[in-house]
Amino acid sequence: MSALEVAAALLVALVWGIQFVTSKYGVDVFPPLLFLTLRFAMVGLLLLPFAGRPTRREIGAAAAISIFFGGLCFGLFFVGLHLGLAGLSAVIVQLMTPFTVLFAWPLLGERPSLHVVVGVGVAFAGVALALANPGEQVSKAAVLLVTGAAASQAFGNVLIKRFGPLHPIRLMAWLSLFAVPQVGVASAVFETGQGTALRNANVLGWLSLGYAVLFGAVIGFGLWFWLIGRCALARVAPFALLQTVFAIGAGIIFLHEKVSVPLLAGALICIGGVVLTQAGANDKRTVLRSNLCKAGQYE
Repeated sequence: MSALEVAAALLVALVWGIQFVTSKYGVDVFPPLLFLTLRFAMVGLLLLPFAGRPTRREIGAAAAISIFFGGLCFGLFFVGLHLGLAGLSAVIVQLMTPFTVLFAWPLLGERPSLHVVVGVGVAFAGVALALANPGEQVSKAAVLLVTGAAASQAFGNVLIKRFGPLHPIRLMAWLSLFAVPQVGVASAVFETGQGTALRNANVLGWLSLGYAVLFGAVIGFGLWFWLIGRCALARVAPFALLQTVFAIGAGIIFLHEKVSVPLLAGALICIGGVVLTQAGANDKRTVLRSNLCKAGQYE
């Protein structure tokens, strides 16, 4: 990966890490699926004027991807986040990385090298250690929901690569629009009090939604889709592990959480694992990256 790609991957991890803290507050103000419906609707309306005219292939791809990277992934995650803890969710969601590497092997033929496998293992062990708290009560439902979200996002990553190249802004705009009815119907069926929540939401609740739209979605996923189009998933996915490190930092700064030795040790191990995934690897571009360059895209 180039220096620009690494910087983009680190920025994605940062904005997503902070989002664990902001979204935890948002889903406590709004019903989780309503929060998600508003998020997707705002992202779609914000990006649609800049997306350009999609092809039939792009529409089909966005519709398929929206099921896994939209309704399932975020629906399961935000409900799990509401039922559980931000720190716990930040740990469990890192299962997305090994799920992505696992799915990419048979479906894309991207066989991970030994240093990638070891690096993912080390990084995952680090994030698990960072937030380990054996004495804390854990919601089994939250664990299952966030685990399902991680698997859904991983499969979505593979679909993005499989259907690519896809324009990041166009994909995000249409993916979001396709996801609105999915989560909107789910909110109507499974949740209550949507009107009351909208009327009584305070400034922090709306700021949480704004962060999820502008930073978590437009900037975060825009860069993530761009990276998936340029690099092998086994190289990109490990960077998502760092969002837990940033989530810990955001918790300390904004929620005044105490710093523990396991937390600091786990954060360092996580960073070391991500570095290991990049060590000793040549900056080889994928065939997709080569095709994009020839077409003059994203350069």
